[in-house]
Amino acid sequence: MSTVILTGLPVPGSPLAEELRSLGFDVRTAPGPADAAALLAAVPADQRVAVVDSAFVGHVHALRLALTDPRFDACATTGALTVRPAARAALDKAAALPETEAGDGPWADRLAAAVEASGTPVQRPELGSLVAAVPATAEERQAAEAAVAAVDEEAVRLRSAVKSRDGFFTTFFISPYSRYIARWCARRGLTPNQVTTASLATALVAAGCAATGERWGYVTAGVLLLVSFVLDCTDGQLARYSLQYSTMGAWLDATFDRAKEYSFYAGLALGAARGGDDVWGLALGAMILMTCRHVVDFSFNEANHDATANTSPTAALSDRLDSVGWTVWLRRMIILPIGERWAMIAVLTAFTTPRVVFYALLAGCAFGALYTTAGRVLRSLTRKARRTERAARALADLADTGPAAELTARAAGRVLGRRAPAAGLAAAVAGSAGLLWTAWAQPFGAWQTAVAAAGYAVLAGVAVARPLAGALDWLIPPVFRAAEYTTVLVLAAKADVPGALPAAFGLVAAVAYHHYDTVYRIRGNAGAPPHWLVRTIGGHDGRVLLTAVLAAVLATRAADFRFALTALAVAVATVVLAESIRFWVSSGAPAVHDEGEPA
Repeated sequence: MSTVILTGLPVPGSPLAEELRSLGFDVRTAPGPADAAALLAAVPADQRVAVVDSAFVGHVHALRLALTDPRFDACATTGALTVRPAARAALDKAAALPETEAGDGPWADRLAAAVEASGTPVQRPELGSLVAAVPATAEERQAAEAAVAAVDEEAVRLRSAVKSRDGFFTTFFISPYSRYIARWCARRGLTPNQVTTASLATALVAAGCAATGERWGYVTAGVLLLVSFVLDCTDGQLARYSLQYSTMGAWLDATFDRAKEYSFYAGLALGAARGGDDVWGLALGAMILMTCRHVVDFSFNEANHDATANTSPTAALSDRLDSVGWTVWLRRMIILPIGERWAMIAVLTAFTTPRVVFYALLAGCAFGALYTTAGRVLRSLTRKARRTERAARALADLADTGPAAELTARAAGRVLGRRAPAAGLAAAVAGSAGLLWTAWAQPFGAWQTAVAAAGYAVLAGVAVARPLAGALDWLIPPVFRAAEYTTVLVLAAKADVPGALPAAFGLVAAVAYHHYDTVYRIRGNAGAPPHWLVRTIGGHDGRVLLTAVLAAVLATRAADFRFALTALAVAVATVVLAESIRFWVSSGAPAVHDEGEPA
C-alpha cells in the first residue's frame, strides 16, 4: 500500500483526496510540517510515500506521472513529491531539517529540493499542457482551475502514450488506433506483460502458419504478423498510458521482438523446405545482418551517449535536414525500422515466396545498415569528444571477450595496443577478415580454419587490450559479431549435410540472445552479465575456436558436426536463458521502457 500525506489546511470542495485514492494511495492529512513529519515517521520504510500540498490544483494525470512511476526512486512536480524505499532515508533526513519547515512555497517543494541537494536524483516529469500548481490566493486558484478545465486530459494521456520518435508506418498506420486498444486494455485491467505475451503467441502462430508451406498458410502468416505488430505497439502504449512499468516487462519487451522476428524467419525456412527450396542459409544470413545492425546501433549509442565536448559537422547537417519535414520521414523509412520491416515481410509472405522475402530483407537491411554505419563513422571522425570510462567499459562488455583473448590481452596486447590509437580496431578487422577468408576459401574441416580461428582469438585480445576510447572503437563489437556469426554460417554451409544450417541458426540465435541481453542490462545501468557467464560460454573468441576445431575433428563425419552444433546451441541457450531469467525477475533489475511523447 502507498501512503500520501496531505499538508496544510484542507480546501473546501477540493477533489484532491479522492483523486489520490483513485491512484491507489492511502490518504492522511496533516495541518503543518511538524504534524506531517510525525505521520511520515509512522509510514513503514518499505512503502512508497508521498507528500502533497492540500492546495494543489492540477490534472489527475499530472499526479499520476509525478507519484506513481515505478522507474524512479524519487519524483516530484509542483506541490507533490514521492519516494520509493531506496530514497526513503534521503526524505527522512530532509524532513528533519529545520529549514524545510520554514520558508516560502509548499513543503513538498522544499522537501524535494532538500532531497536533491543530498545527492538523490529527483525526476521531474514533463507535463506539457497538463497543470500542476499550488495557488496562493483565491484568484490564482480560480485561474488554475480554469486552466485545468481548458485541457482535454484524456487526449493528452493518449498522445503521450505514443513514442515521440517512431517510423512512418507505425506513426501513421498503427498508432492512430493502437492507442485506443491500449486504453481498452487498461480499463479492463490487462497488463502490458499480458499484451506482450499475446503478441509473442500471435507471432509464433504466424510462424507456424508459414511453416506449412501452403499459400493459405503464407497469407494467414502475413495477416497474423501484422496483428502481432499491432499488439507489440499496444503493450508499450499501455505501459505509458497507465505507467505500468516493471522489471519483467523490461525483459519481455527487450527480448520478445527478436524472438518473434527470428522465429518467423525459421517458419519461412521450414515452409520453403516443404516446397523443396532450402533457404536456411538466407534465413541465417538475415538474422546475422539484423543482429549486427542492432549491435552497431547499440555500440555507437553507448560510446557517445555521455561523451563530453560532443560536436560534429555531420550531426549539425543531420539536424538541419530534420528541419525539413519530409526528410525526417524519408530518413526514418530508408533504414527499414521494425514497422516498415514487418510490413514488408508480411506483404511479401502473403503474395510471394520465402526466398523473395529473404532477398528483399537482405537487400533492404544491408542498405539501411550501410547508410547508418557510414553516417556514424563520419560523425565519429569529425566530432571532438572525450569518451568517459563508463563508455569504454560498456564497449568492452559488448565485445564479449572470452578466456582465450584475455590471455593475449594480459600477455602482449597491452604493449601492442598502446603504440597506436587505432591498433584495437585494426586488430579486430584483421583477425576477422583472415578468419572469414580462410573459412570461405578452405574446404570443410581444413585445419587452416582452426589455425585462423586461433589467430582471430589472439588478435581479439589485442583489440580489447587498451580502453576502447578511440573514435572508431565502437565498431569493434559489431566486427566481432559479424566474424563469429558468419563463421558459423560458412562452416555449416560447407558441411553440406541436412540439418547443419538449421542447427547453426539455433546456435547463432542462442548467442545473439546473450548479446541482446548484455545490451539491455547496460542500457538499464545494471552492468553487463557476470563474467562467469561469459567464461562459461567461451566468449566470442572461444566459441569461434571451438566451432572451427569441431569442424576439423569431424571433417570426415559431417553429420556429427551437425549434432555438435545442435549440442552447442542447446548448452549456450540453457546457460544464458537461466542466468537471464534469474536476473530479470530479481529485485535489482531495471524497469526500462522507451518514453512516449511529452504531454
